[in-house]
Amino acid sequence: MKNTSSQYFDGSVEQFTNKVGVTFEEFLHYFQINFFKGFIFLPDMAMHFGSFVTNEDFTRVTGTSDIKDGIGFVFYNIFEDKAPDGTDTEPLEPPYVRIFPYSIRQTLHFKKGTRVTHVSISISAEYLKDLLREDAEHFEYLFDSTTNFWIEELMTDDILRTVNDIVRKEEPLTMKGFYYKLKAMELLFYLFESLKKRESSAGLKLSGKEVQAIYRVRDKIVSSLDQPSTIATLKEIAGMNELKLRKVFTQVFGMGIYDYYQHLRMKEAARLLREENISVSEAGFQMGFENLGHFTKVFEKHIGKKPKKYVQSLNLTNLRRHSK
Repeated sequence: MKNTSSQYFDGSVEQFTNKVGVTFEEFLHYFQINFFKGFIFLPDMAMHFGSFVTNEDFTRVTGTSDIKDGIGFVFYNIFEDKAPDGTDTEPLEPPYVRIFPYSIRQTLHFKKGTRVTHVSISISAEYLKDLLREDAEHFEYLFDSTTNFWIEELMTDDILRTVNDIVRKEEPLTMKGFYYKLKAMELLFYLFESLKKRESSAGLKLSGKEVQAIYRVRDKIVSSLDQPSTIATLKEIAGMNELKLRKVFTQVFGMGIYDYYQHLRMKEAARLLREENISVSEAGFQMGFENLGHFTKVFEKHIGKKPKKYVQSLNLTNLRRHSK
């Protein structure tokens, strides 16, 4: 591979994907692309981001990358964008941050008429290890070639802000590649800052089949936030015994099944308070709580504020925004 300087491509998916060794051209007719930007820092790193709407249902299996021992970081559906005609479209999936080696193929399902937005970073394992330096020992599972890891991390305010800086801020007139490489580094910094807080690191070697199974479990949890699914049901969905199910789930999502369920439950309660303009007691009731005191305690644990304080902070923010 030729050690080239950073190059900038605006609006050309084919040119970017060919440069990093990703096969993608045969799928382009499925997409209506709003915008696309790609930055290449070969042989160690590349970043691209954009927005598209799908023209029809289809399934795609991801390819490989020319970046040696490449690790992918995908920040998915984090920023909002309209369709090319200015209309709103519904995202296929909720926002997520996902980390995976290119050695594991992903099967991606797209539904017609849905919007997808993303910021994606590809980086070689050796380059990432050098960047982390003394902190690399906390993330050995990323650099062990015998481990097929798969990680999904929760969103943080710093990650959200940096993604929107990358996509929304006006780009510099000069040294664009340098600027976006720094922003990619900033995004990785906040992600690894969050990852370092995990109690346990990856330990099991995961197959593509196991990854798909654990996402079916996640989807079941998400589909019923007002009522937790039983372990028996989740075991059946995953096709695993309880011990393995709990280990794989914690490895991928960074927390146990019940904690993950409660976290998503409180995120939804916060959304209801923020967007639906309902009372605290009604939000708790919709999330399956009969005891308001218990709801308040769980909400504070996962959101960082009591529900009433959270609503007050929203009202204060809106007041300041309208007064400008």
